[in-house]
Amino acid sequence: MGSIPVVVGGSIAGLSCAHALISAGWRATVIEKTAGPPSGSPTGAGLGLDPQSLRLVCRWTSDPNFLHAATVPLSIDINRVTDSKRKVSRTLTRDEGFNFRAAHWADLHCILLRALPPGTVVWGHQFLSFDVSNDKSFVVTKSRVLLTDEVVEIAGDLLVAADGCLSSIRRHFLPNFKLRYSGYSAWRGILDFTGKESSDAIVGVRRAYPELGDCLYFDLATGTHCVLYELKGKRLNWLWYVNGPEPEHKGSSVTIKAGNDMIQKMHEEAEKVWVPELSRIMKETEEPFVNVIYDGDPLPCLFWDNVVLIGDAAHPTTPHGLRSTNMSIQDAGILGYCLEKWGLEHLSMALEEFQTIRLPVVSKQVLHSRELGRRKQGLVVNDQETFDPMTATREDSLQLQQRRMPYFEGKPCTI
Repeated sequence: MGSIPVVVGGSIAGLSCAHALISAGWRATVIEKTAGPPSGSPTGAGLGLDPQSLRLVCRWTSDPNFLHAATVPLSIDINRVTDSKRKVSRTLTRDEGFNFRAAHWADLHCILLRALPPGTVVWGHQFLSFDVSNDKSFVVTKSRVLLTDEVVEIAGDLLVAADGCLSSIRRHFLPNFKLRYSGYSAWRGILDFTGKESSDAIVGVRRAYPELGDCLYFDLATGTHCVLYELKGKRLNWLWYVNGPEPEHKGSSVTIKAGNDMIQKMHEEAEKVWVPELSRIMKETEEPFVNVIYDGDPLPCLFWDNVVLIGDAAHPTTPHGLRSTNMSIQDAGILGYCLEKWGLEHLSMALEEFQTIRLPVVSKQVLHSRELGRRKQGLVVNDQETFDPMTATREDSLQLQQRRMPYFEGKPCTI
């Protein structure tokens, strides 16, 4: 019964997993609660793809050049310190061998979705529960069809939980697991400057950040930091991390829609902290929003019987190491490799090898990303003194570089 693995969650992790399964000679059904794929250019996030993830996505898509046509190089990683009183910045560290590429979430999602066989994703199905058969040979999922309110069952040999940082499947096995509030939230936005390339705001920001389009900029001020980089299609992506108590947010979302008063106050604070060129970009961005930043302590394991966690369900992480999307894609790639190697008849061995390869990597990366965020926010790290970008030594500043991430070059594994 049920010869097709079932993937819960149709975000980038779930679509990547479907591709990896198909590449391994399996088939896949992806259950996704939204009514259909994102259309147009919805509010979303920029992301950075590392070389390993780029290789996997290019392998999965029918036109690997399409990915490069939708991304912008991030070959330089720069950390700077901003003097908020004098409104000037200077470079702390510069890494010219970064070799990432920047993409918009919706663009990458579209690339992955278009390359899947039609019907792989079952839209408008809200996952409810699952049951593993007594002999552990298959899993039955129950979902509600949102259009009709009908409850349907889908069976598979394997259940892949790609249902995000608030995963209900993870909660089934680890009911006491709690997300950890980081101590700060992020204002974020994307400025579309189509037709405004010669505006004072864009000319000014390119003067202040001359390597936009090829560079990941981190600006640090006392007790805060900001990220800025360019996306394809004349868009600037920015994030500003602000320390504070955990905000109240409704339902299961970690995103807060900001009201006009909140946005106005943010603009006023930005003018106090950042160089004028950056604060102006924030001011001209339509509908900036707030992400409450969480992560989770590393899990003891990544699978139970024939249920396996990938992506943010397996390792909720803060965004400072640009790991969330990359870990999701590489989880999928390694899972596909292990399933192809061992086959359905040795499913437990495949999942055991997947866990052996991925758990040490993602555990160290989650903890490093946590430390990196706290360091950049001027918060205590491992009971040591806080990091002050205004007085930091060259040696201390090198800890800010992305390449300090454990397994930055990838863990050796043939996939």
